[in-house]
Amino acid sequence: MKRTGWSLILLAAMLLTVAVVAQAQQEKKVARIGLLTFGSADDDSRTIGAFREELRKLGWVEGTNILIDRRAGRNRDQLREFADELVRTKVDLIVVPGNQALAAAKAATSSIPIIVLRAGDLMGSGIVTSLARPGGNITGSTRMSSEVAGKRMELLKESLSQLSRVGIIVATRQDEEELKEMEGPARQLSVKIQPANVRGLSEFQGVFALMMKERVEAVIIVQSGVTFPNRGKLLGLASKHRLPSMCEESAWSDAGCLMSYGPDVPQLARRGAYFVDQVLKGAKPGDLAVEQPTKFEFVINLKTAKQIGLTIPPNVLARADRVIK
Repeated sequence: MKRTGWSLILLAAMLLTVAVVAQAQQEKKVARIGLLTFGSADDDSRTIGAFREELRKLGWVEGTNILIDRRAGRNRDQLREFADELVRTKVDLIVVPGNQALAAAKAATSSIPIIVLRAGDLMGSGIVTSLARPGGNITGSTRMSSEVAGKRMELLKESLSQLSRVGIIVATRQDEEELKEMEGPARQLSVKIQPANVRGLSEFQGVFALMMKERVEAVIIVQSGVTFPNRGKLLGLASKHRLPSMCEESAWSDAGCLMSYGPDVPQLARRGAYFVDQVLKGAKPGDLAVEQPTKFEFVINLKTAKQIGLTIPPNVLARADRVIK
């Protein structure tokens, strides 16, 4: 009886140990992802939606084996605060859509992996040492925005054959690189560029007044942490002054920009899920090559065209990947 009793006690202890270990392993399998975005929670909805959908396809289900802690900062100070909070909570990795959130996350940690869904020039800005082997704790995808800036100029000229003067709204030093990329195509197309610098919302009205005084016939808005969150205000002013507008991502056309040409952002977000999958499976971000977009999207907003009294040439309309009616 004594042996039987001890055997039962030992068996119960073993079962309890197995249960505790199994529970600990199960808890360990739940990865915590910090999602740091710039602007309101509604901004980047297509991007974040595509990212989450692709994660599910890769087997990462929220509430089962991953938890996503999203923080949306409306300015640089708030982004830095939220980045520090994510680091303190010891997330397994941080996902950022673009440059503003990336800067905050990079300042907050040099050890937690950071995956960027669509950044500017990561190598030119010194964030990674090379595209093939970025090193450090950051990897992801770039937008290749400046490299296709000339294409935006060409599409605008094709749509407005008499175009001779274009206003370019820029807000940051990085925007100036995109401005340089437009200079060559502009000269070839006999179009004069009129740069217009803005530092905040309070300057928008004055910038448009200046462009109208300079008799610009269209406007190209360079995407930045100043312009993107305020795209509704900028596009409203462009429409008010009946200026055809060209922008970068399709989110701009969805908000009222006449045309946009740039990388397929939801596709970049889906590739971001691939990077997360690899890191959660043990890969080091510094060993994962930074990717560049392979698919670009040309979107035309016919609602805006109608509002400003513009007819898009049929040959240009036929080239659009998506038409908003």
